[in-house]
Amino acid sequence: MKEEALATLDHLEIELPSWGFADTGTRFGKFLQDGAAIDTADKFADAGMVHRLTACCPTVAAHVLWDFSVDQGKSTVAAIADKSGVKIGSINANLFQDQDYKLGSFGNPDATVREKALKHSLNCIQLGQDVESDLFTLWFADGTNYPGQDSIRDRKRRFQEGLRACHEALSPSQIMLVEYKPFEPAFYHTDIADWGMSYILCKDAGPQAKVLVDTGHHYTAQNIEQIVAWLLDEKMLGGFHFNDRRYADDDLTLGSIDPYQVFRIFNEIHSFAEEEGEYPEIEYMVDQSHNLKPKIEAMIQTVMTAQDLWVKASLVDRQALKKFQSEGAIVDAENVLKTAFNTNVDKLLADWRRSKGVEPNPLEAYRKSGYGEKIAVERAARRKELGIVAGGSYA
Repeated sequence: MKEEALATLDHLEIELPSWGFADTGTRFGKFLQDGAAIDTADKFADAGMVHRLTACCPTVAAHVLWDFSVDQGKSTVAAIADKSGVKIGSINANLFQDQDYKLGSFGNPDATVREKALKHSLNCIQLGQDVESDLFTLWFADGTNYPGQDSIRDRKRRFQEGLRACHEALSPSQIMLVEYKPFEPAFYHTDIADWGMSYILCKDAGPQAKVLVDTGHHYTAQNIEQIVAWLLDEKMLGGFHFNDRRYADDDLTLGSIDPYQVFRIFNEIHSFAEEEGEYPEIEYMVDQSHNLKPKIEAMIQTVMTAQDLWVKASLVDRQALKKFQSEGAIVDAENVLKTAFNTNVDKLLADWRRSKGVEPNPLEAYRKSGYGEKIAVERAARRKELGIVAGGSYA
């Protein structure tokens, strides 16, 4: 069983976010770290370092407005990724930063703004095709803050129209992932507020549209593994954005608040794979911006936590679990999960990493490498030369 558990790790490739290596903050201010990435080359270099230490992070999510520019186009970014030993992963549209999106993007009452948002999205899809990325990811800040501000049903129909147009532009290999969020920055109603709304919009758009589950975008009491189980059964789970949350937003390190929940999510995936005879095609992505933790260390910690909980969930004795479930033996069934969750899998993970040619403890290996100290000195000096100071923007 332990050998089988190790084999399942090959199904857990984790995409890192380029923005997770840059200086970020809250709406109240940005907090600078000497070693934080300054530009796209820095972001990919840091992601490449994490991949070399963990052997499971071969792709990097790119944010179009933050990673591509007129001077730094698709070929330049692709070359940067290749030099860093990684590939460009999902292409993330930006439909929330521009002043025109004050009243929304796809849901905006102004047709001119909706057309601008669609044009940007279509450009992102084409960019993905040019850099051989099969993932196009959408998160919308759209919604309203006051009753009567706009028609909720009209906004739904506008989203349907926009997403259909995006789906039509996809290549046969591209998948469109549609994320949801219960609130913020829209506090009266959010246009895509939960998994059901995303599901309906994806089904309407077409077969290459799937739901993206951000593990932080849920109210505290929500049962995320139930959502995962339903989407798996409907063949509509496209991917995850890994993080954790205290309330209903993200950016805390995966498993820092409720590791048992992440374990339960992974348990549903392993259970589904056993029933189907193969693992589903799911994109596992990190979406975290660490304001206080060292950027690279936080990413390594996230990856190690994901692997730890993934292996534990793979150790669930499913034969015993099904037996106890069929008998209505509630205590025994629950204890099957708890036994697996409480199993120490450090040695198993160390064995897997050695088989991949990396150190058994990636975090320790990173600290011994001196990479963090080196980039802190170099980037602090470069930041001073460029005149970069703490600001009020997020990223």
